[in-house]
This record gives sequence, structure tokens and C-alpha cells, in this order.
Amino acid sequence: MLHDVSVLLRRGRVVEIETDDDTDGGEDECENVECDGLIAMPGLIDCHTHTTFAGTRVADFVQRLGGTSYTAILEGGGGIHTTVQATRMATTDELTFLTTARLEEMLGHGVTTVEIKSGYGLDLKTEGRMLEAARASSGPVEVLPTFLAHVLPRGRDRDEYLRELLDVNLPALAPLAVAVDVYCDDGAFTLAETEAILRRGKALGLRLHVHAEQVAHTGAAALAARLGALSADHLERIDADGIAAMARAGTVAVLLPGAMLYLRDICPPVAALRAAGVPMAVATDFNPGSSPVNNLWTAATLACLTMGLTVEEALAGITRNAARALGRSDLGWIGPGSAADIALYAPPIGEPPSVEVLVQHLGGTRAEQVWKAGERVL
Repeated sequence: MLHDVSVLLRRGRVVEIETDDDTDGGEDECENVECDGLIAMPGLIDCHTHTTFAGTRVADFVQRLGGTSYTAILEGGGGIHTTVQATRMATTDELTFLTTARLEEMLGHGVTTVEIKSGYGLDLKTEGRMLEAARASSGPVEVLPTFLAHVLPRGRDRDEYLRELLDVNLPALAPLAVAVDVYCDDGAFTLAETEAILRRGKALGLRLHVHAEQVAHTGAAALAARLGALSADHLERIDADGIAAMARAGTVAVLLPGAMLYLRDICPPVAALRAAGVPMAVATDFNPGSSPVNNLWTAATLACLTMGLTVEEALAGITRNAARALGRSDLGWIGPGSAADIALYAPPIGEPPSVEVLVQHLGGTRAEQVWKAGERVL
């Protein structure tokens, strides 16, 4: 934590950080922006979201409050399938409008980079429209689109759909995405199917992510590490072998406290991940059903309160480790050579200007200014 400094930006990059004693003001060359009393953070990074969707899942919420499990709702045709139906009916323009509006709200909290997964189409046409909408969303927030093999469509033959996914859908959609993700769990894809999809995606030049060990232990985390995936996400039921494999490979553990809270689930073994040296990121998992949370500061606070992260771990989780989970070494930090993505915050009323207070207050605070690639965008 540096105090009373000036940050010099040039051509979308941070060039230098100077103490007030060192800076000459640069009136002849620079535009000077006074930020006295504000807290500067790297632009926040939400590295696991499902921001592009249509429809509502409030009925699921009510059912879960009544004791019905997430898996039971899914197997009964609700859950993801409800969103699939609504998303298939939406036009690309409608999906783009919804995505843009949601990203604008995230920007207000200082988020400058968002990963967005598809997965609510379950057919080539709709998955393509979802990725196109994510890429076309207007505004300054940088979007990294990911093709997600989410679940099997209802009524489809399993082997036939897997062949279609590998031979037709993935090759057609790869140019619209930067990564591929697979939901490996009860009611979704098996470990063998997950490996086949990930290997196909890797051969097409896509980065790898895995929804791993959420509802049941499957071995997906160890598979992710073995295949060189950037991240394994959720991890409520990861075992010691999976943790050791992730530590050896440097695979990032993406923790999703919003989903854990809404599903009333158990906590991932954070102490074991920490002891093994597994880097931990924190994301919202923003989606209409299991985590309708689109405030990354809320996720950071919940990660501390419900998962046992320290404030420092939570802050790294929404900045540098989140960037690592996306394969972006230029993001998530402020220093010579980093991207000039900076969010400036005033502390809550009556509180000192410290990053700790931003995590303490649930929901953090809205950003006073946001800079993306050296341009002030808020």
C-alpha cells in the first residue's frame, strides 16, 4: 500500500509511480488530475460471470427456500433450462442491450474487465448469439467471452450431442471466444466428457477453465491442472489430490461465495488451498439463478465472512489473481508496464481512506472515477 503518490499514465499504460517529493508536476507535458483523499485500486476484474442471459429465475429461488435442491430443480426441467428457454427467445439485440446495461452497473463499482460465459443456448445458433452479444456490448468494460459447455439439452441423446459439440459447435464458436469452460458435475458432463471437450477446445487455441467439484467430487480439478487450465472454479468438494495438482500446475482456484451462499452450500477448503500455495481469485458468478450478484465488492466481503479469506487475499482475488485466472499478466496491478486500468474510491462517510474499509462494508462503495487503458470512462 503506497501513500501520497502520483501515477503517470501514457498511451494506455502506467509509466511511473512517484512520491509527492519526487514529482515535478509535469505541467508542460501532462494533464494533472487531482485525486486527493481517494483510494486507487487496479481496475477490478470479475473472472467468472454469466452476464449474457434473458429471463428470470425467481421461481427457483422460492423453491430452494422451500427446501428443494439445486440439482432436483435442474433435473425437473427448471434451473438452467428455464434460462435456456428465455435466452433462445431473445434476439441478439436484446441480449446485447441486457449485457451492456449489466456491465454499466459493474463499471460503477470499478470493474473494468469481465469474463462472460455462454451456456444458456445449448444449441449452435443461440450459443453463437450469446457470444456475439457479449462481444458487441457497448461501453468501456473489456469483455473476455468464454464458450461454456453447460449441461445437456433436454431430450437429446447424450452421445449424439457430445459428437455435435466436438465436431460442429466448438469449431464454429471458437472464433467468437477466447476460452472454453465445462460444467463437470452431477446432472452435467462426466469427467471423460469434460476431458474430451477441453482437449478439443485446446486444439482450437482456446484457454481452459472448468466448473469443478461444486455439487459432487468428480476429479475435475485435478483434470484441469493436468490439462493446463487457467482455473478451476467453485471447488466446494475438492480433495487433497486435486489441491496438490492445482498447486503443482499453478492453476487458479476461483472462489464463488455468491453461489455458495444462495445454494446454502459448504465452504471450499480455503485453509488447505492456502497452505498448498494455490492462488485464489474471487468472482461474482453473476447469473440469474444460483448467484444473482453483480457487485464484485459484495463477493469480496462474502469471501472473507463465509470462506475465511483475509482482506489481502480478497483484494488480490478481485485484482491480480483474477487477472491470472484469465491469463492476463497486464491487468490487476498498478506499476510500470501495467495496463492503465484504475478505479478511484472515496471511503464510506466517516471512515479512513483504506482498502480494508472497502472490504469491510458489504457492497464496498461506488467508484468516484474509473480509468480504462488510460482514458477516464467514469
